[in-house]
This record gives sequence, structure tokens and C-alpha cells, in this order.
Amino acid sequence: MRHILTLVADRQSTTLSAAVIRRVQEAVRGGDPVILSEGEAADISVDQPPDPVLMQEVLENAPVDWIVTKSRGRRKGLLVADMDSTIVTSETLDELAGYAGLQAEIAAITTLSMNGEIDFAEALRRRVSMLRGLSLDALRKTWEKTELMPGARELIATMRKHNALTALVSGGFTFFTGKVAEAAGFDRHHANVLLDDGVALTGEVAEPILDRDAKKATLLALAQERGLQLSATMAVGDGANDLAMLAVAGLGIAYHAKPIVAREAKARVDHGNLRALLFAQGYPAATFVS
Repeated sequence: MRHILTLVADRQSTTLSAAVIRRVQEAVRGGDPVILSEGEAADISVDQPPDPVLMQEVLENAPVDWIVTKSRGRRKGLLVADMDSTIVTSETLDELAGYAGLQAEIAAITTLSMNGEIDFAEALRRRVSMLRGLSLDALRKTWEKTELMPGARELIATMRKHNALTALVSGGFTFFTGKVAEAAGFDRHHANVLLDDGVALTGEVAEPILDRDAKKATLLALAQERGLQLSATMAVGDGANDLAMLAVAGLGIAYHAKPIVAREAKARVDHGNLRALLFAQGYPAATFVS
């Protein structure tokens, strides 16, 4: 069979039961299931990608994600990941704005940008300008509250063990991507640079701004550097500025994404954590690196 249908349950709220797996297998006329993680993930081989309406009916709105990949070339040699609300649980710029008493105002602009309702670069300049004069100590305090998304370290460590290149590519700031890359284990990180006068933020960001086109360009450049076909690449993100890189990647995954991204991405993870990206590549949980 030419495709693999991967089912992944949100372990915090449900179990992927044998009955659900069997019901899906029968509905899609798939092959014998391969259990990747008991109660959490399973592969079913299929001739064609299943109809989304059928999958919704069969799963009965259970918190179970499903991702379809081609049978060949499932394991990817490059991962390019967004940072905010993808590899970390928060929006770091919004959290930083809290120390200026502007979290609600800046978060509202972030939402518009991530939904694709305003230009990303324009939104970034606008938000950063509002932080002029904010003490650099606020950056440190924001980092101390920043948490990695569940499954982030396993995702990166497992892919690196299998010789994949991993890159954090963010519309956020290098102050945070450098620390997140180190904490999660990424090989590379690329982001925007906040300007300061040594004491406080100047309200400016270095040009050119790393936006959706730059994210795509970075993925293409890294694939070329490693001599990889685009089919051997994976990208993950949640906002409108991730759409371009998700579209060109061999497997582009919308992770707990904004509606515009969820609609357009090739694959979605709406319920589970970042372990789902390993299951989508056919890795059994027993092979995950902690």
C-alpha cells in the first residue's frame, strides 16, 4: 500500500483503544495496524488518503489526530520548527510585553498577525516600537517563565540521533531562540534581533526582518546544504507566517494552529504533543531519545 495513516491520541485526555483502531482500519479498508505506542499511536497502511469527513465520523470527535504520509521516505533528514506556541508553550513577545504593562495590547496585534490579518513585518515593528525603554532585565525574566512544549526534547533528540538536521526558525528574537535551541537541543537557530542601548530596548528590530518568506528560504537553503530533496524535509508551526515553509516541506504540520493554517497545511496536530511528529515518521515510542 502506498500510504500510511497514523493515529495519535492525546494521552492527557484519552486512550487510543483497540476498538477505535479497528473501527478506523475497517472504515479505510487498511492493513493490519502497527502499534507505535500502546494506547497512544498506531500506523495503518492504506491505498489512498482517507476522506476527512469519513475520518471525523469514525473517530466520533475523539481527541485523536490523524496524519497521512507516503509509505516511502517517512523519516525526514531536516526539521525546521517555529518557536512560539510550537516549541515553547507561550508567545515570548507577548510575555515580554507584560513587563511594560502592554501584554493585552500587544497580544491583540500578535493574534491578528498569526491569523494572517495584518502583515507580519508591519506587526512586528509596531509591537517592538511599543517596548521602547523596557529594561533588558525583562528579557531575562521572560525567559525564566518560558517552558518547552511537551515532547520537544524527544522530538529533537530522536531526529538528531538519526542524523537529521534540526533548526529553530522564528519570527521572534535571537535572545530567546538561542536559549530555546540550547534547551531543546536544536542544531541551528535563526530569528530577528532586538536592538538595545545596553540598558533598555530601543524600540527597534534589526532589518531585514525574518518573516514568512525568510522562513521558507531558510528551509530551502538548509535542504540544499544537506543535499536533501524537499520530500525529505519536515516543518512545523502554528501561525500564518509559517504557511510558506509548511507548503514547501515534504511534511508540513500545523501544530495546534490558527484556523487559516489548519485549513491549508498538509497535516495537523490538534490534540497531541510534539511526539506526534515522531509517530508521523514511523518512529515507535521505544526508539525515542529522552
